[in-house]
Amino acid sequence: MSTITRSTYSLVTLAYWAFMLTDGALRMVVLLRFHAAGYSPIQLSFLFLLYEFAGIITNLIGGWIGARYGLRKTLFLGLVMQVIALTALSFTSLSEVSVLSLFFVMGIQALSGVAKDLTKMSSKSSVKLLLPEQGNANESRLFIWVALLTGIKNALKGVGFFIGGFLLTYLGYQHALLGLAGLLFLTLIVCLLLVRTEFGKSKHKPKISTLFSKSSAINTLSLARAFLFSSRDVWFVIGVPIFLHETLGWSFSQVGGFMAAWVIGYGCVQAAAPKITGAKQGLTSAVKAARLWGFILVSICALIPLSLLLPALPSGTILLIGLSLFGFAFAINSSVHSYLILAYTNDDEVSLNVGFYYMANAVGRLVGTLCSGLCYMAGGIQACLWSAVLFCLVSAIMSLRFPLRFSEIK
Repeated sequence: MSTITRSTYSLVTLAYWAFMLTDGALRMVVLLRFHAAGYSPIQLSFLFLLYEFAGIITNLIGGWIGARYGLRKTLFLGLVMQVIALTALSFTSLSEVSVLSLFFVMGIQALSGVAKDLTKMSSKSSVKLLLPEQGNANESRLFIWVALLTGIKNALKGVGFFIGGFLLTYLGYQHALLGLAGLLFLTLIVCLLLVRTEFGKSKHKPKISTLFSKSSAINTLSLARAFLFSSRDVWFVIGVPIFLHETLGWSFSQVGGFMAAWVIGYGCVQAAAPKITGAKQGLTSAVKAARLWGFILVSICALIPLSLLLPALPSGTILLIGLSLFGFAFAINSSVHSYLILAYTNDDEVSLNVGFYYMANAVGRLVGTLCSGLCYMAGGIQACLWSAVLFCLVSAIMSLRFPLRFSEIK
């Protein structure tokens, strides 16, 4: 597979970070504005269902497209589609809740979901192409680079949450989305002018049948990833933002600020994960860290709904503290997983395997998104949090089957 220069990698990474800034802002603008327009929690969850479902298909097929035609094309396509999605959403009528407007927004959100995962796959795969060789020194560098990429990306997405709430409050729905579209359009122009070389093409033309032909290590890691992200999105997407606004009376800016702070903190911990876990020595130490922090996450997650049963502390304080601790442990798990998918794959199949892995990630987000609306309607924030406990427990159990050494990968 073709490699990538540092300058090209830097441009691809900056484009991905700019994209995630707009993606975070878009999520908050849509969630808060449509909640204010009268959409119920389950209707709000449906707004994001096609977004997540599109991610499943995109990651699966996008990995194959990237391997055949190169990751440069998938990067550009993702940026173009997001500009179109932001612009189209800005003209949505919110005068009344209707089936037509619901389906229109779901369709545009699906387009945004395709855009996000094409861009993400292009960026995440490029790290492996920059540091292709195995060995303890390079495995350490790979973990550090992956942690920095994902950590800064999530911190910027958190900034996007804050920007989304701020723009919605002071500029309004339409101008907020058009401003985000303009920012990403400028990013696209810069990439078109400066990213000239192709990268990420496979040496052979992979067949469609290779999409599902994965090693047991990649299958197990992908399944654990799916449950890990279900454990976050089951409360993150609908439950907590609506609880803060509806039950605790927080303003749009306050809700956006909290979600932003959570994701920024999560991103910072992700970037520091190699140092926190001591797992930057290589594969074996990373797998051990995944197992340890998987069960730490389960324990923290279970303490949050239990603490909400105590009348001594206000629920807002419990959520702020509990979800901050959850975010710390979740960030470490996510960062280690992101390293493992690149460690478990070879250079010639990197886009295929990364695409498959993030397809599982999107499955988890889809399940979490749907459950977030359903659980909140059925049992409030408690139902969301207990579902999160179940999901992260399954993920932790799956980590026990991760191969510890390269020789064990099948």
